[in-house]
Amino acid sequence: MADSSHQPQTEDFKVYKPAREGITHLHALPDSYFTPTAADLKAAQATLSSRTKALVDAPLQTRSVREAQEVAKKARWPHTTIRVKFPDRTQLEKVFLSTDKIRSVYAFVRPLLREDVRPIKFILYQTPPKRDLKVSDPKVRDLSLVDLQLAPSSVLLLRFEDESLNGTHVPAPLLPEVLEKAFDLPVPPDYDDSTPSTVASSSSTTSKSDVAQTGEKKIPKWLKLGLKK
Repeated sequence: MADSSHQPQTEDFKVYKPAREGITHLHALPDSYFTPTAADLKAAQATLSSRTKALVDAPLQTRSVREAQEVAKKARWPHTTIRVKFPDRTQLEKVFLSTDKIRSVYAFVRPLLREDVRPIKFILYQTPPKRDLKVSDPKVRDLSLVDLQLAPSSVLLLRFEDESLNGTHVPAPLLPEVLEKAFDLPVPPDYDDSTPSTVASSSSTTSKSDVAQTGEKKIPKWLKLGLKK
């Protein structure tokens, strides 16, 4: 008789199939989308100033203030949704208590692996910037998910110590009964569907005309903001 303690409880988590390539379509956008407005520039500057102030003021905060902030954060986000992404882009998703440690995430993933892969060590990490979340790291293992800045939701990447399992074309080594529960990731909404056809047509014509005259393609304003010196 099989040991039921190792059987995955599929109602406790979700499994997403690898995202299919080529499902994203480009849509015509009005020229105003590509040009940062005064409000866009003001918002970007405000965000930058806020981050800079937080970094400067952090060492000056008293212990009581920091503790109060942590208590407020934990009260605001009692649960943390974690997605674990395999090299082939298969994803596991589960909701944890924000007070759980990173070892709880490892303990969630391990039993779902095929039996031949289960003994192989793996590491959960974030990027960018790259940050390994090892249970063996004393700076990580004793912190809660909220303390690790993973709340209210985060995507963690997974890599095995055996490099042969890390190829993007290597199927995620999960139990067959787990893979059977996998379904497609939700398709991002098509915001152009709510745009009148005449506006889309006009935008498309203007966009093509601009490219023909200048020989250059416009870039989104959010990328343009990043390029400004």
